[in-house]
Amino acid sequence: MPKRSSAATLTDIALQAQVHKTTASRALDPARRHMVSPEVVRRVEAAARALNYRVNRAASALRTGRSGTVGVLLPDITNPVFPPILRGIEQALAAEGFFVLVADTGNEQSPDQAADRMLAQRVEGLIIATSSLHDPLVERLGQDQVKVVLVNRRDEAGSMPAVVSDDMLGMKLAVDHLAAIGHRRIAHLSGPLGLSTGALRKAGFERAMAAHGLTPAGFAECAAYSCEAGEAGTRHLLRSGASFTAIAAANDLIALGSIQALQGEGLRVPQDVSVIGHNDMPLVDRVSPPLTTVRILHYEMGFRAARLLLDSLRGVPGTTSTVVLRPELVVRASSAPPPVGKAERA
Repeated sequence: MPKRSSAATLTDIALQAQVHKTTASRALDPARRHMVSPEVVRRVEAAARALNYRVNRAASALRTGRSGTVGVLLPDITNPVFPPILRGIEQALAAEGFFVLVADTGNEQSPDQAADRMLAQRVEGLIIATSSLHDPLVERLGQDQVKVVLVNRRDEAGSMPAVVSDDMLGMKLAVDHLAAIGHRRIAHLSGPLGLSTGALRKAGFERAMAAHGLTPAGFAECAAYSCEAGEAGTRHLLRSGASFTAIAAANDLIALGSIQALQGEGLRVPQDVSVIGHNDMPLVDRVSPPLTTVRILHYEMGFRAARLLLDSLRGVPGTTSTVVLRPELVVRASSAPPPVGKAERA
């Protein structure tokens, strides 16, 4: 019987499990274990655990041309939106034996640099959450025929498969709620308009306002999806002299920054101004006041993006489409009817 060792080889596993080396290799490969009986898979896995066997991914990549790794580009790992997306990606890929390399491009490393480094590591595909509407990186990767799935954001041309939330519907839900409780003067704080989330949520806000026969009471484009940008956008609205009783923000961080700016000016939320966010990030139900927001299925978004990439890697038909997930409104205490006497249309 082979000696127990952290440097056990595939041959050791085969001897321990009393199978051929090829059979052991198949049993340990999620993509090929269907070729082996379940009883043999269990026996091989037990032998691998007993011998503390670890797959040599570098050697496997050289032998098979496949690394079993996928690269994920995130714009800001500190943004609470992205950890649940990443968790969905990792769990979907781990179930198929894939390992995830993650790059946070929010600091010094650009998405282009991160993608090139990952491709140099022979990743089999990329899941990208950093794309802009007109993204040279996405265009280049498409020309190079790299397997790519976009998540949370899409490119304007729709050149890559993507898994996103229905951004226009999300903003419609926010405006519908505010209009239903009596608001007529509603302002919008958008995200960066060079991103699909910023552009589509702004378009959704404008369309929903028009459907209610309303004119936007004010608008500011925020430079980033951050509390600081939300504060700056709200101060811009206040300085512009816009008269509003509610703000529909393009994401929760912008909404939280807006609340800080309003309170800094002596305005109460929601007694003087209602504020609605977008995303339903963790802990927005614990702030004061708890934030009314549009819930996005972040985990499902990541999971579906990973499954779409896996299907693409396996040549499954229909993997070039965009998957759009339906959001839902979550009403909390940051929205309420407008102050008495201020509900009339401007």
